[in-house]
Amino acid sequence: MKNGSSGLSAPYPLQHANQGRTLLLPEGAHPLMREKTVLPADKAYAGARQIWNGAVNRFPAVFALCETADDVRAAIWAARTNGLPLSVRGGGHDWAGRSLRQDGLVIDLSGMRDVKVDAEARVATLAAGARATDVIEAAAPYGLAAATGNCGAVGMAGLTLGGGYGPLTPRHGLALDNLLGVDVVLADGRCIVADAVENPDLFWALRGGGGNFGVVTSMRVRLHPIEKLLVGMILFPWSEADGVLRRYGEMIESAPDELAVLVGVLPGPNSNPVLFLSPVWSGEALQGERIMEDLQRLGTPFLAQIDEMTYGELLGMYDAHVVSGRHYAIETRWLPKLTQDAVASIMAAGSHRSSPFSMIALHHFHGAATRVGENATAFGLRQKHFLVEIIAAWEPGFGKEAAAHRQWAKNLCQDLASASLPGGYANLLSPDAWDQIKFAYGSNISRLRHVKQRFDPGGVFTSAIPLPV
Repeated sequence: MKNGSSGLSAPYPLQHANQGRTLLLPEGAHPLMREKTVLPADKAYAGARQIWNGAVNRFPAVFALCETADDVRAAIWAARTNGLPLSVRGGGHDWAGRSLRQDGLVIDLSGMRDVKVDAEARVATLAAGARATDVIEAAAPYGLAAATGNCGAVGMAGLTLGGGYGPLTPRHGLALDNLLGVDVVLADGRCIVADAVENPDLFWALRGGGGNFGVVTSMRVRLHPIEKLLVGMILFPWSEADGVLRRYGEMIESAPDELAVLVGVLPGPNSNPVLFLSPVWSGEALQGERIMEDLQRLGTPFLAQIDEMTYGELLGMYDAHVVSGRHYAIETRWLPKLTQDAVASIMAAGSHRSSPFSMIALHHFHGAATRVGENATAFGLRQKHFLVEIIAAWEPGFGKEAAAHRQWAKNLCQDLASASLPGGYANLLSPDAWDQIKFAYGSNISRLRHVKQRFDPGGVFTSAIPLPV
């Protein structure tokens, strides 16, 4: 479909054989779209509504299994014509489950996972459902890698449009800083390109404002020459956690761009908490080895594994800790520093987790990502900080305890509030966290609202990450 192609026209009926329900689709929609829907009576329905967070209990009216931009156009038209609220599913890893719209139409992009690599230009073109592992596997034979999050199963589109903290953030910026352009379908059915030249205002908004403006069907991302990484998993006994975390906070202030460290609380032996440091080094080998030794000397680790890994192996290591189908609730804060009060709050929460599966993770934001202008993208915070993920996790079947697990996460979030910067990472914010949402985009919010009004004046795309009202 060419850039700027016209909107959708007269409908034809889409008859679903099992349900007998008729949905109206636009004239000219792909003929196979007639067979690309899943309704509640279908055997495939239970599988279609499975996402990472098993606690999400929403039942859409219909899934549109899209394979092309034309399918997406048809699905948008069908939702609007049939009066159905709309949501978009890529990787399905948004913890709040915004990809499943209750009684709505889900534009399911999970089958669109093609990745094409231009090794000479160092650019990958990703279909909208591609996961981090898809692009890493496609780029690896050329000695290249993309800026992704820490988990391989996470969809690249949702991650990138909202931000994208990850192992290469200090050296190469957030995932959104490496976005070169997108193909997007608007609410009126037009298929357009957004990049630095065409529709630059929309391109600006998509880098941080998420899927609030249309459905991205393809992305072009910058690749970087990375073949091997030096990766560590260093575990300290809980009795040392307080001191190690404080010393780490002082050491990391002068971290070079090549170093990314994920630090926090994990379940250890017998489900007791342990403090973990997971450093990733992407620079010169000898300097990396010295830094790994310095990190181990922050305390007396009972386990220290330092290995050379491929990027794909690194993502696989993190994926083991984010079990699909488990129940989750997440809170988040931005900390400017690891103050004594902040460390005390984290240690107290780690000692009194309501579930043995719950975790706390801190990403240190520094380096290249801080050298992007505050208003260059819609992303709201460019100064040095720690992104805190407070992850309550529990097994299915313990519904009566869910409130206690959610409250544990909320309590730590509230305890950290006084030490935190305003706002928070939009990709992780709860839809009702209005006290943080209103500051999440910093000084960019007025421009974001203007772009929203220009490209989605009818508010068709309202299930994406939240924008302040």
